[in-house]
Parts: sequence; structure tokens; C-alpha cells
Amino acid sequence: MATLINEHPFAEFIRILGKGKKGSRALTEDEAFRAMSMILNGQAEPEQLGAFLMLMRIKEETSAELVGFVKAARAALPADCNNFQADLDWSSYAGKRRHLPWFLLSALLLAQNGIRVFMHGSAGHTEGRLYTEDVLTYLGFDSANSITDAGRQLEQQCFCYLPLQQLSPKLYEIIELRSLMGLRSPVHTLVRLINPFNAPYTIQGIFHPSYRAVHQHAAAELGQTHMAVLKGEGGETERNPDMDCLVQSVHENELSDELWPALFSQRHMKAENLNPEQLALLWQGQLEDEFALASVVGTCAIALRLLGKAETQEQAHALAERYWAQRQKDFLPRV
Repeated sequence: MATLINEHPFAEFIRILGKGKKGSRALTEDEAFRAMSMILNGQAEPEQLGAFLMLMRIKEETSAELVGFVKAARAALPADCNNFQADLDWSSYAGKRRHLPWFLLSALLLAQNGIRVFMHGSAGHTEGRLYTEDVLTYLGFDSANSITDAGRQLEQQCFCYLPLQQLSPKLYEIIELRSLMGLRSPVHTLVRLINPFNAPYTIQGIFHPSYRAVHQHAAAELGQTHMAVLKGEGGETERNPDMDCLVQSVHENELSDELWPALFSQRHMKAENLNPEQLALLWQGQLEDEFALASVVGTCAIALRLLGKAETQEQAHALAERYWAQRQKDFLPRV
């Protein structure tokens, strides 16, 4: 007599996603929450995790699925995340390959003016890309080695960068599967919305324009008070001054779209090489680069508009330019 084998509890979610063109469907928010909770608790087998991630990658996440994933991820964060407060949550997971990460100088401008910027991300291993953690190290900003250390850095310098592996080793482990799978996974999306310190303002950059609205609606459903998402240069939260930039936002449950026009009529050439020293030289006033400066000021302006520091784009730009003109040129610790 054949022995009956009970179905693994996680198989339910793979079946929902993979039952063919007519039989498959998206997960509900509750199903997404339960699936991600099982993944983060180590209750899904490696084969199941791989199948789940790739099925999600093929169909792409809905806002309801993303909300469920983020809620599960937040529930699994260490309790000491609640002990610290940031003003602006800034995710950085893409890395840069065409231009330097000028947005880092935008974040430092905000920090220098008393806005507590909490940045989190993952270094990644894609060849030819510069990642935030490495560039910040070059500039003299040590990554936080714990959540407590991140809180201390926020208090001391109004800026910190915390690697994902310190926040959630399991999410980091899944992101690291990209080199094995060859594709991104839903984790690359949900980490941008995780907002570990529950900052009232969040800003996100995405690469694929279709994800803008998904992030916007998910942020609203998650109760994020103020959020802005844009198609950033290279997928990072950085305004490309050569192109129009659509910013989709949430403010007190109200959704809005705002188009920021290109700052130049002609596009600039891609940098021949990505040398982090140029960020330091620009900050110290030893380098003239109109594209770089427009990226820094333009990105800062979008953040200031999100933060309610300006009522119009023009006012935001003027304030960002003033921040830049008044910056402390010796702010970079070890350059």
C-alpha cells in the first residue's frame, strides 16, 4: 500500500502562482504576508524558494503582494529598530554603472542641514557597478555595524548607511541569490519600502517605470505618511538632469504626480570611468561638472519638496542651491 505524503504548507503559494495561464493568479495581501513570513522563518525549502522567486519575477509584483511582503519583513525586523528615529528613509540597492552616485552628495547636503537621513542598501556583486557602501567608505563614512550603531551615527552626523545584512540576514541572503539566478527577485522591490526606522518621509528610486505606480500605491496602503518614487538614474534615487523626471508621491493618503522637466536640452556623454574621487573633488569645489552639479542639486530639490521645505519646484531648487553654496567643504571625513 502506497504511503501518502502530506503536501508541504508552502506548496500552496507556488501552486497559486504557477498553475498555468488560466489557472494562476496573483497572491492576496494575506497570502503574500504568509508566504514571506514562512520564507523569513526558514519554513520554505530551497527548491520552493527558487520556484517562488522566479514565478514572482515572471509575473511581477502587484501592490497588494508588495504590501504583504513588506508587512512580513517589517514584522521580522529586530525590535531595537523601534528605538531610533530618522526623518528621511533613503534606500540604495541598484548601484551605478553609467554615472557616479552623485545622489550621495544630495543626501549629505540634507544631513548637513539637520535632516536625519537613514540610508540602507546592499553592496551587490554586479561587475562594472559602483555600490553605495563602497563609495561611502572611500569618502570616509563607515557603514553602521549594527542597528544601535546606525542610531548613534544618525544622532552624531544626521546620516548613516546600514547594510541590509545588519537589518535582515535572511533578506540579504535572498538578494545575494541574484548571482545564482541571474535575475532580481521581489526582495529587491520590498526592501525599498521596508523603512526600518519608521521615518515619516521616504524616497525611492526604481529602474523600470512600471514600478513607480506599484510603489506609490503600496506606500499608501502601508500607511506611509509621505513618500516619493522616481525612475532614478541607473535605478538609484537620483534625478537625471538630462531627462524629464516624473515623481509619484503619497502625502497623507493622497496620491499625486509631478513632472520635473529636464535641466538641459542636450544629453551629456556617459563618463569614461567611474572614479569616486570626483565626488570628493566636486564637494570640495575642485571640480567643475555641470551634469554632476545638476544631479546633486536636482535630487536634493526633489527631496526638499517631499520634506515640505518648499512649496514649488522653483523654491526647492533655490533652497538646494543655497544648501550647496553654503556646504561645509571639510564635511567628508577622510578625503
